[in-house]
Amino acid sequence: MSNVFYMPAMTLMGKGAIKDLGAELQSRGFKNALIVTDKDLVELKLVDHLTNELEKFGITYSTFDGVKPNPTEQNIEDGLALLKAEGCDFVVSFGGGSSHDCAKGIALVAANGGHIRDYSKGVHLSKKPQLPLVTVNTTAGTASEMTVFAIITDTKGETKYPVVDKNILPTIAVNDSELMVGMPKFLTAATGMDALTHAVEAYVSTIATPVTDASAIKAIELIAQNLEAAVENGLNSEARDAMQYAEYLAGMAFSNASLGYVHSMAHQLGGVYDLPHGLCNAILLPEVSRFNAKEKTSRFADIARAMGVDTTGLGDIEAAEAGILAIEALSRKVGTAQKLAELGVKEEKLEFMAVNALNDACSLTNPREASTQEIIEIFKKVM
Repeated sequence: MSNVFYMPAMTLMGKGAIKDLGAELQSRGFKNALIVTDKDLVELKLVDHLTNELEKFGITYSTFDGVKPNPTEQNIEDGLALLKAEGCDFVVSFGGGSSHDCAKGIALVAANGGHIRDYSKGVHLSKKPQLPLVTVNTTAGTASEMTVFAIITDTKGETKYPVVDKNILPTIAVNDSELMVGMPKFLTAATGMDALTHAVEAYVSTIATPVTDASAIKAIELIAQNLEAAVENGLNSEARDAMQYAEYLAGMAFSNASLGYVHSMAHQLGGVYDLPHGLCNAILLPEVSRFNAKEKTSRFADIARAMGVDTTGLGDIEAAEAGILAIEALSRKVGTAQKLAELGVKEEKLEFMAVNALNDACSLTNPREASTQEIIEIFKKVM
């Protein structure tokens, strides 16, 4: 059986990349956009960077700015209603993972019908490509601007679930580091630790390949070298640019090698408590890594070296633990080393979340199988 590698057909990258978008859209005959974003980005006038380009090339647009930090099924339904009412022929997301995931859901259902939940009970379930989707990224973390994943929240069921579908790949992705300089310190830290989690989980995935390995290891190196600087000084263009490439490389890795228990557990924390996804990943990553290192010791030793640890004279077990300690140290430095209890998580919900985590598609490629009780114990260790 062959391995398949997915990524957008085109990505515009680097400082000022958005200034090349309007001409590209015009050349493809796109005429009427649905912009999917959140109210903060509209009020801060950051979306003007996009709308100015659309107007310059005669492309009309309507704006859906109701995206929640953990985008919901209702967000998708509301956005889809506006798209149909305005007769939009393509979708443009502007923001971070929340905007991109919501836009993916809108574009997929617009082309295939049904409900977004219909596409979550397996992988690659849609029959047709989604409505053309352009993703303009303003954070360096989720990589949702270029992956086959979308994470959706079912508020009634208190769960988050992934939609994994080749037909939600964006038509064009835009990563312009100049759009990222205004990110607050905490958002920079949380999204950066999210990208690190993507790279680590992809590297130890059961379906990793040499291509995803190369992407993951380079992403880890760039994050270890640049995240702290990007957090401390958002105007550090060199660090911002490096983090932009790091999160994209991590996205290349996990979009094709998938993820593991960190993400399947973090999804439950988001579904039940509406907590920031990147922060949940940062909290869970060290302890899940310790659990997995018993199965993938040499791989975690590689991760240690990518984190900048001198492993000379260390065996793989010692090197693996040193790498996990380096991850914890980075998390402390950037302010994401928190405890779940501080964020309102209650022990009575742990079993519910553990059961749902093991049913999450991301768990399928975790390198070591866990029982429900073992997942509960990992949660307890970070309480």
